[in-house]
Amino acid sequence: MLWIYYASLKSDAFLLITINSFGCLVETIYIAFYIMYAPKKARISTLRLLLLLNFVGYCMILLLSHFLAKGSTRVQVLGRICVAFSLSIFVAPLSIMRLVIRTKVVEFMPFHLSLFLTVSAITWLFYGIFLKDLYVAILNILGFIFGLLQLVLYGVYRNKSKMLVVEGAQLPQHSIDMTKLSTITLASEAKPNSTDCKGQNMDQSGKIKNIYTKKNE
Repeated sequence: MLWIYYASLKSDAFLLITINSFGCLVETIYIAFYIMYAPKKARISTLRLLLLLNFVGYCMILLLSHFLAKGSTRVQVLGRICVAFSLSIFVAPLSIMRLVIRTKVVEFMPFHLSLFLTVSAITWLFYGIFLKDLYVAILNILGFIFGLLQLVLYGVYRNKSKMLVVEGAQLPQHSIDMTKLSTITLASEAKPNSTDCKGQNMDQSGKIKNIYTKKNE
């Protein structure tokens, strides 16, 4: 929404308005589905965050920039605010990148998402350069750097992830075999021997016969 307001203050920024309007629509649908199916506690925290940032925060920025800044100064202030907030989109995957480095598994970082984010950053970088929009250009320089790092990580750990998956796929079979083996061992220990039982029964029957013979005598 901030980028829409920023683009509305500039001329020849129709593409910024259209792409960010479409982004707002898609993100609103995502948030609506999340609120519908999320647990109650997560739903309440999401609604609070949505109210705080998207309504209170946006209205405060809108009012302060409108009354405290005029002309080109307002565009510069809004441009810096937009870059600061949009930077979190590119910084957010840093936690995933750290997880990939620590686990050596790239399944947490989808390749196509990283690829298209990088391509998008390159495209908007040239858009900002051609229109001499410093804020759009700076933001997408950072987006290109983070996207390229993700692609490099994917290339480095892609084969290692396959090796870990293959090794992990063999583990359940070994664990099942050990479980069966331990079960059979315990059952064999707990099951009484048939020859011992027969011997015990014969001893007991012999003792009974001796007692009966003594009584008759």
